[in-house]
Amino acid sequence: MNDVEYEALTDAVLIAVEDAFEQLDLDLDTENHGGLLSIAFPDRSKIVINKQPPLHQLWVATKFNGHHFEYRDGQWIDNRSGAEFWQLLSDAASKQAGESVTLRAPA
Repeated sequence: MNDVEYEALTDAVLIAVEDAFEQLDLDLDTENHGGLLSIAFPDRSKIVINKQPPLHQLWVATKFNGHHFEYRDGQWIDNRSGAEFWQLLSDAASKQAGESVTLRAPA
């Protein structure tokens, strides 16, 4: 993947994540600027997703852990655990929201 492809892919992911969170019936605040998306939960915890252009990665920080995702075979995969991006995000959001949250990649 070249830099232009990386930028297009990650911009689309950040927009899709922001849209997915905004469609939930939860009291969340989202802020997206400069390659960084922050989702604030009612308990004041956050999930932060940011682009890492030199590495062609997406980094995700949750209340519990940090994750580095690489694009492999059409999916963003955590390079340590092997977790898929949308599943990990759903799990983290569920823990931080205190209720079940399911997020899906756009079709």
